[in-house]
Amino acid sequence: MMASKEIIESAAMPQALARYSQAAKVGELLFVSGQVGINPETGEVAGPDFETQARQAFENMRAVLAAAGCGMSDVVKTTGWVADPDAFADFNALFAEFFPEAPPTRSTPIVALPKGLKFSIECIARVPD
Repeated sequence: MMASKEIIESAAMPQALARYSQAAKVGELLFVSGQVGINPETGEVAGPDFETQARQAFENMRAVLAAAGCGMSDVVKTTGWVADPDAFADFNALFAEFFPEAPPTRSTPIVALPKGLKFSIECIARVPD
């Protein structure tokens, strides 16, 4: 029998920007939608620079994980979209900060993002017992 899908919702999470769920739990896995550098309290882009937006995106991802009872150490795979290839070193530094030990696997395509956003990150995490 297939595991059921549970949509994760919490007032502590940033709100979705369109019609999608921020996270879905299926069995022992949690799938987190792309998180961007928008401040959930104001609904505005966190700042004009890559580091400020990316740091906010990581914090937003952390909030979604926490709503599902997970932490950053539970993340097994990320995809981080970077709008400017020159920001790749900054992304690596933030990735090392947020995942200091046993970092997850990752993919990092360089893409154009909407609304002047400079970064987005999604992840798959294991749900702790």
